[in-house]
Amino acid sequence: MVAALAITQTVGYGALIQSFAVLLVPMSTALGVSRTAVTVAATISTLVGALAAYPVGAALDRFGGRVLMTGGSAIGVVGVLLWSASTDLATLYTALVLIGFGLAMSTYEAAFAVLVAATDAARRDTAIIVVSLVTGFATSLYYPLSGWLEAGRGWRTTLLVLAASLALIAVPLHLWAVPGRVAHARQVAGQGGTPVREVLRRATFWLLLASFAAQAGATSAFLLLMVSYFRDAGHPPTIAASLPVAVGVLQLLSRLTIAPLAARFGMTGVTAACFGLQGLGLLALPLAGTSIGWTVLCLAGFGFGYGVSVVARPSIVASTFGVVRFASIFALMTVPMAVSRAGTPLLASMVGNGRFLYVIGAAAAVSAALLIPMVRAGRRVPSGRTAGTAHAA
Repeated sequence: MVAALAITQTVGYGALIQSFAVLLVPMSTALGVSRTAVTVAATISTLVGALAAYPVGAALDRFGGRVLMTGGSAIGVVGVLLWSASTDLATLYTALVLIGFGLAMSTYEAAFAVLVAATDAARRDTAIIVVSLVTGFATSLYYPLSGWLEAGRGWRTTLLVLAASLALIAVPLHLWAVPGRVAHARQVAGQGGTPVREVLRRATFWLLLASFAAQAGATSAFLLLMVSYFRDAGHPPTIAASLPVAVGVLQLLSRLTIAPLAARFGMTGVTAACFGLQGLGLLALPLAGTSIGWTVLCLAGFGFGYGVSVVARPSIVASTFGVVRFASIFALMTVPMAVSRAGTPLLASMVGNGRFLYVIGAAAAVSAALLIPMVRAGRRVPSGRTAGTAHAA
């Protein structure tokens, strides 16, 4: 199951999200519209995912992930096919609506809910790290791959290839490897969990939500606009499409080191530090100019925050609030995070000219500061109690 999810998440994110950044410029040229108008399509997709998040989470808690994740991948196939056939903004926006549903049903939020239910606490972080480790690095390769396909075959053919990969890989693997309703009920039987209403009354939940929402918006904006930014900064198109590989490499490094670091300093402390590095990298990037070395160093800071966030959120939520209602609680955080992911790229696109880096860099720095009270609370936990226990108290 872990191996299958690592593959399907790679294919899903590569086809449904990563390719958009590379194809943004040729799409806007072909459709005769501004980059901002095309960026709105990604915003629509993210907002649709936000609306679908809680119903999908509740269904995952009740029925397991097989039907939802298989169906979500199939919807993604239809969305990418319609995207490839787009000749105007209306068709493009409709395609991204379908892709929004596909993302909510078949990518990380659903995959982590499946992993949390299927693994015990001792192996949970390892399962999440393996899936996110493979996905984080492998999806970064979709930037140069999509750039190579677009340069040789055009953006429409590129999308047809990506749709085929979803249909032939993600759909059958989800149907085969993800537990169905009966297996899911057996996995969560006897496990504890905090009721959703009680979670909403806890300050810990709101601190986590604000931190992850701010960081998610900063991350989404940069991932969507970084290839365009590198082009505008003076990098050749091939270099601009290849620089994001550095983000994937640093995601790999951050996820390889997060387990021992979290064991030593606590997951929340490590997460706060990495979010701070992310903000620093974004704020310093305009100073790098066209220097490859300094640009990669700034991307290293961004990559650490981006890589750790994917692992930290399910780990902290599961250890703090339990397993039984994990998907529903995770979805409650996903909705405002999705709104942040949707709005921040649009705002950044409007600011433009590299100035957006100061906005999203500040947002990442705020996300780190919001975790400081939790880090301090964790340090005050008496001997013999875990930080997760203290947060749940």
